[in-house]
Amino acid sequence: MLAMVSCNEGKQKLDAEMNQRVDSLKQIIAQKDNEINDMLGTFGEIEEGFREISEAQERVAVAKSGEGANSKARIRENLQFIKNTMLQNKELINKLKQQLRESSVKGDALRKLVETMQQQLEEKEQQLQQLTAQLDEKEVQIMGLDEQVANLSNDVAELSNENTRQTETISAQDKQLHTAWFVFGTKSELKEQQILVDGKVLQSSFNKEYFTKIDIRVDKEIKLYSKSAQLLTSHPSSAYTLQRDANKQYVLRITDPQLFWSTSKYLVVLVK
Repeated sequence: MLAMVSCNEGKQKLDAEMNQRVDSLKQIIAQKDNEINDMLGTFGEIEEGFREISEAQERVAVAKSGEGANSKARIRENLQFIKNTMLQNKELINKLKQQLRESSVKGDALRKLVETMQQQLEEKEQQLQQLTAQLDEKEVQIMGLDEQVANLSNDVAELSNENTRQTETISAQDKQLHTAWFVFGTKSELKEQQILVDGKVLQSSFNKEYFTKIDIRVDKEIKLYSKSAQLLTSHPSSAYTLQRDANKQYVLRITDPQLFWSTSKYLVVLVK
């Protein structure tokens, strides 16, 4: 009887250890899945950017065969679009490199894919330089300049300046539209900056310099470096997840940026 009891206790202990190991493996697998999904999402954005660049290059090629001010405007608009999209892709590729460096997922295939995208971006930059050089060489033909346009050079210059000012204004407005601010800190830290006053958030003259500015199109992951995290500002729960990393510290992942920041462009997180 004693031998049977001892045997049962040993089996129960072994089962408990096995269940604990299985749970740990499940957590590791879930973390890796999240990291891979985030990287795949970034891959998709980069690929979409390259597709849009290729389409814009085709539109420039078509506009080159046209004449007049409309052709000139289309070429300028598409060249500006290509430059902006390439800049955004460069930022996304740098973000992807950082994700790979910090990720627990190690794979040569992912690194090779990032290298391929980097090479593709460099090729697109070379193509843009070549296209710009070709347009400069054939400026008279592309712009459709004639004697009447030459006599109105001052008006053309003013139009060019106005177009540049409008582009800068639109760019500034677009940047502002996609700008948000976040902060995380302990209760005492938030109180010290007047961010949390009498249990209310952002109700007084809080210190805006204490916040970090981000681009909501690019920055979709915020590491909180704490094992305890609570959002104090209001954001739709379906637009984000709070998950632990390998160190069991919380990471805020924004799955739907437009929805997440629709209620407030300020994010406050209480940590311990």
